[in-house]
Amino acid sequence: MRVQLYLIGVDGCWSARWSIALEADKVYWGRKAEERRKVQGGRKFGGREREESIVMHVWRTPLPLSAAEEAAVRWSEENGGRELEERAALREFVKAAQVAGGIEAGGEMNVDKGNGRTERVVFGERGAGQNGKNIGFVEEECVRAVAARLYGRAALLSEAQELLAAGPPACQAVAAGGWSALAPALQWAALRGLVRLRCAVAPQQPTASPLGRLLLPAPMRRGRPWRRRCLRCGSGEARMNRTACAACGSSACAYCEACLTMGRSRECGLLIHGGGEAGLADAQGAAMSGAAPGLAASRAHRMHAPAAFAARWGLSPAQQAAAEAALSYVLPRLGGVRHSSSTNQNAPSRWAPARSITHHSASQPTICASLNQQAALSTADIPDTQPITSSHTRDTESSRPSSAPSVSQFLIWAVTGAGKTEMVFPLIEAALSFGGRALIATPRRDVVLELDPRLRRAFPGAAVVTLYGGSEQRWEDGDITIATTHQLFRFHERFDLVIIDELDAFPYHGDPQLHYAAAKAGVPGGAVILLSATPPRAMQKSVRKGQIGCARVPVRFHRHPLPVPQQIRMPRVAELLAKHKLPRLLLARLTSSLARGAQCFVFVQQIRHTEPLAQLLRTALPGIPIGATSSKDAERPQHVLAFRNREFRVLVTTTILERGVTVPFSDVFILDADGKLFDEASLVQMAGRAGRSKDDPNGRVYFFASTSNQSQRRAIAQIKSMNREAKKNGYLLPQ
Repeated sequence: MRVQLYLIGVDGCWSARWSIALEADKVYWGRKAEERRKVQGGRKFGGREREESIVMHVWRTPLPLSAAEEAAVRWSEENGGRELEERAALREFVKAAQVAGGIEAGGEMNVDKGNGRTERVVFGERGAGQNGKNIGFVEEECVRAVAARLYGRAALLSEAQELLAAGPPACQAVAAGGWSALAPALQWAALRGLVRLRCAVAPQQPTASPLGRLLLPAPMRRGRPWRRRCLRCGSGEARMNRTACAACGSSACAYCEACLTMGRSRECGLLIHGGGEAGLADAQGAAMSGAAPGLAASRAHRMHAPAAFAARWGLSPAQQAAAEAALSYVLPRLGGVRHSSSTNQNAPSRWAPARSITHHSASQPTICASLNQQAALSTADIPDTQPITSSHTRDTESSRPSSAPSVSQFLIWAVTGAGKTEMVFPLIEAALSFGGRALIATPRRDVVLELDPRLRRAFPGAAVVTLYGGSEQRWEDGDITIATTHQLFRFHERFDLVIIDELDAFPYHGDPQLHYAAAKAGVPGGAVILLSATPPRAMQKSVRKGQIGCARVPVRFHRHPLPVPQQIRMPRVAELLAKHKLPRLLLARLTSSLARGAQCFVFVQQIRHTEPLAQLLRTALPGIPIGATSSKDAERPQHVLAFRNREFRVLVTTTILERGVTVPFSDVFILDADGKLFDEASLVQMAGRAGRSKDDPNGRVYFFASTSNQSQRRAIAQIKSMNREAKKNGYLLPQ
């Protein structure tokens, strides 16, 4: 995509911008100049009336989007916040455009011609500007409909077209009109501050150490190549590939390979952020219609004590205590959520601005600050270091209501089988009662599909949207969204309550792109709830330091203690398979479990060991139906279902079944428990398959290993710690 770069100046304050529909910008600035003329009237100098004007210099040749973005950023970095004479501003503008676009310099500078490369347009003379509801390209109501439809989304151009085509009639009309209708609608919405148009893979100014900045001359610092960063997934230069591109004409147009499965994000491609960026208004600081009520008024409207939300859900004492603690964190962050009843019908629904914006006259310096702020916003504010969640955390903290605590996230650390889903129901109810939107994100599709009917039953009056790869609800809007974490790439500052389930599970754990997606999905200052039975040790450390709020649920819903694993020495599985012989202790424990009617999980580390071990067990335990499954098993769902239905009494598997599988009356056998692939979290999760049913709360767990290592000891210590805490707090049933 190629766009038009231009320089706009008001009273000596200048800003470099780019546009996908320049005529819309000309109409917009013409109207601003006309409004200023009417408000200020003529100013007399030497007996003559002088008209205030707005001056635009347009780069004649359309530039690739990334080059235009880089030029705007370069100009802002060098000149943002300074008052410049027109000639000086134009000189710097031409220089930035030449460097970013790879254009050779030359020729005398002329204010009217800009070295022959720019066109000068002056707004503010009598009759300038265009008034009326229709801007000449698309109706105002269509612009508002488009902005409302895109609210809280992060969409590539093709995705935005699909989203609008699936929307109300006004949006469908814009989508059906093609680029000639869509471009001015998007540009006008961007000028109004209703959406943000970004370069999908944005240029990043090279960084240098403080010593380097001191020692390197300015020309050498400016001459360093700019890097690229994907604004959809946060990936940096290391994940960029470059190919020839017909759209922008570049022979090396960068695209992001990290999020390629979600659609191609490239440096000449448009990324549309709908709404979001609290406080973003149009270029003159005018308030959007239907601005949100003040924080105090909003909180007074629907504020309840945490216990009032948690009381009606029939939670156990431990669940109730955790839910109330989480609500104490959540409720202050929902205070600024806009109520649908107070929303202006012409404004995007459920807008969530963090502060009110008042209209300023043109004589005030606000327009200068606004212009420079808008130019600065075109830069990508994501550092090129890992993890890449910090920038959104900083934005959240800066715009959080002053009454909210400094803790940015809240962890519900609940043992396996504690009923985490039921504990978040009061939180979702609170968000909906404040007119907000709630998101539950989980790494696995099967959990998404399991949660869907439960949430629909719990909240029959709410619109529930379920998103995963291939979902039919891809472009639907809902009060509650359940999504796999990869789907969060398509959202931007949309949800007032974000709940991340199984944060320590693959693929979310250890994936900085998914962490980035989750961080940007929530509104600034919103509530972020983390759910885990086995939080990473770094997170546990943050909890101890008070950096993350936390509520521990040390007991299951049936209020019985967790089964404590027994450690038993046994040779490695590879040795057993090589000798075709199983130890007596293993067979004795399996026989005992089968005799009491239990289903037996047998966990191994290696996929290649599952079927051979199952065959060895079939020989040793004749007459007992035994199955095997792993991530490479094409019939895994059928085998798991057969195990649930007791068609298999023993199932040999890997960590693929360490989570999300509840089989009543189960015992757990973990072989090679000292192996490298079984860390503390994995051992706790696998042990958590036993004792989940209230009819069999005392299931058995065995760690079979040749040695006792730190992971086993820590897993056992964690389980015992939870049992002690549950007993101390009176959560266990009387024995």
